[in-house]
Amino acid sequence: MTTTAVAATAHSLAFRVMRLCRPSLHVDSPLRFHPTDLFLPEDIDYYTNNNLFHLPKLTADDDESDPSFRSRLFIDDEAEGFESAGVSGLLVLPQSFGAIYLGDTFCSYVSVNNSSAFEVRDIVIKAEIQTERQRVLLLDTSKSPVESIRAGGRYDFIVEHDIKELGAHTLVCTALYYDHEGDRKHLPQFFKFIVANPLSVRTKVRVVKEMTFLEACIENHTKSNLFMDQVEFQPAQHWTATVLKADIHHTENNAVREIFKPPTLMRYSGGIHNFLYQLKFATQGSAQAKADGSNILGKLQITWRTNLGEPGRLQTQQILGSPILRKDIDLQVLKIPSAILLQSPFVVQLNLSNQTDRKLGPFEVWLSTPEIGEDKAVMIDGLQIMALPSVDASNSLDFHLNLIALKLGIQKVSGIVVFDTSEKKTYEPIIDLEFFVDLD
Repeated sequence: MTTTAVAATAHSLAFRVMRLCRPSLHVDSPLRFHPTDLFLPEDIDYYTNNNLFHLPKLTADDDESDPSFRSRLFIDDEAEGFESAGVSGLLVLPQSFGAIYLGDTFCSYVSVNNSSAFEVRDIVIKAEIQTERQRVLLLDTSKSPVESIRAGGRYDFIVEHDIKELGAHTLVCTALYYDHEGDRKHLPQFFKFIVANPLSVRTKVRVVKEMTFLEACIENHTKSNLFMDQVEFQPAQHWTATVLKADIHHTENNAVREIFKPPTLMRYSGGIHNFLYQLKFATQGSAQAKADGSNILGKLQITWRTNLGEPGRLQTQQILGSPILRKDIDLQVLKIPSAILLQSPFVVQLNLSNQTDRKLGPFEVWLSTPEIGEDKAVMIDGLQIMALPSVDASNSLDFHLNLIALKLGIQKVSGIVVFDTSEKKTYEPIIDLEFFVDLD
């Protein structure tokens, strides 16, 4: 953090700012040695001369079967074990302002010091955060000014602000007061700092038939480990989302692990974790969403904690998928028989929906003719052209199509044509229908 003060005139007061953040563990680089190193020369083997010199063993594992330095890292006493690992149990207060990241809570301890030999009176103190886009007031004592600050005294307060923007930030502290001569003075001081991005989120969207898959790759750019408490995808209207995870063998502790879910560790300076979501249109809103043509999928809500539990929170912008082509009508399969036999009639239940804001129809439905040299595998049983009534705006119609299979095996119907008799408009084959044909 850099500080700037207006020093055109001498001021009795001065602002001092200290960032409030959690302390860190005090770690020493331990010096490990064996007692024999103090008494014996380098070229004497400890294990062959141990009985001669009657020297003690450091641990129970320090025996003749392992003449190495490995056992010097293990100490039986628990307290000494922490010391041997370099963790002394002490906590260290931050020695510098440190890095500030998007999603953190900026918390500072501000002290107004009277460094003069005289008392100052009626002090109005203001503190605010300024960014390129906005100005946020954190403290204002205009309605209840501080009565006085004696010579050598101070007035302390704490300010907090949730960081929601990247780039340059300025903490502006101002004081309006009367000095010992009765002059009204104005003291502004500026404390500047830069907000960096703690995470990068890269997304990929893949569409497979009626399902959309979203892959989110999150990378840690901070210099400390992050423990991800939650990475939740909040779907947009008309969408539903399901998290896809790798298959895990079911055990008795699965229910307990779901309740007490351990956080996901993302290591410092480049740790990466991938998340996969399956998105589907909600049943009730799919027609309306497709009619609107919106390609907004939703956004990610990410929360984390650092090594000592400092929280962080980040929300991405709206994630966009593939553009949804606006269709006048949509044809969906509602029901198909589980068993279809060769040369036996069967019924397929279909739904024709009007995705416009006007009335469409009446319609005619038929199967398109196959290409030259290709035999028909499925045909309509009965009248080759089916007549359907008109469909109101944003409404749908269920109907049945009688078919008969002429070939065994997996067959595909890819030529269902819908013709609007009122507008004389033919809609190209809309759906592909697959099923298995068996013998009697």
